[in-house]
Amino acid sequence: MRLITATGLTLQQAGKTVLRDVDMHIDQGEIVTLVGPNGSGKSTLIKGLIGAIAPLKGTVDKVRGLRIGYVPQSLHMDGLLPLTVSRFLCLPDRHDAEAMHRALTEAGVPDLAKAQMRTLSGGQFQRVMLARALLMSPDLLILDEATQGLDQPGAADFYRKIEHVRRHLNCAVLMVSHDLHVVMAASDRVLCLNGHVCCEGTPEVVQDAPEYRALFGTGAQGAFALYRHDHDHDHHHHHDNDHTHDHA
Repeated sequence: MRLITATGLTLQQAGKTVLRDVDMHIDQGEIVTLVGPNGSGKSTLIKGLIGAIAPLKGTVDKVRGLRIGYVPQSLHMDGLLPLTVSRFLCLPDRHDAEAMHRALTEAGVPDLAKAQMRTLSGGQFQRVMLARALLMSPDLLILDEATQGLDQPGAADFYRKIEHVRRHLNCAVLMVSHDLHVVMAASDRVLCLNGHVCCEGTPEVVQDAPEYRALFGTGAQGAFALYRHDHDHDHHHHHDNDHTHDHA
């Protein structure tokens, strides 16, 4: 089922056209990743898709009643503020303890409800942010640079959790990331942006596209291959325990 479709989408930020003539779609259950250099329009496209920016031209069509869960770039929280994880999950809407426990378990941190937000590691913090998004029971999970600040094993671990969530909930996932080697391996489709859609397709197609190589160089391809051989990408036979080590 098609969840969201952008047609001829042109978007401005601060009076400047950032993206033009974008055609894209996201289907139920697929992982789509946006890659591109800084300033290429990745976050702007997300804002356009969720309705935070009105298009200058073009349309965004969403399936009726579409529920979107959003994991932003790392939040900066006041380190002195006493706030437990369960209190944080209830901002702005209250949730019962059972729903919160389910979401934290799904995100891979079932025992953190009583922990103080300020004591969490970077990886734990992002898992709590993921749990907060999962409380929406999303049809579409959007991750905007959600692994910023995590080291490579931490980022790889987070993306494996995202794959698990996608399989378990059958939600679609739209990711923005600079972790090319990891994110390409976790994606069904990749859109490479640079003010427009330069190229799109499966990770294998995109990594071989001249437009992708022109933006990221051939080194990006080498890093991708390094991770890829350890990655089970057959969606019918998943083995969560196959990943016994991460590549630095």
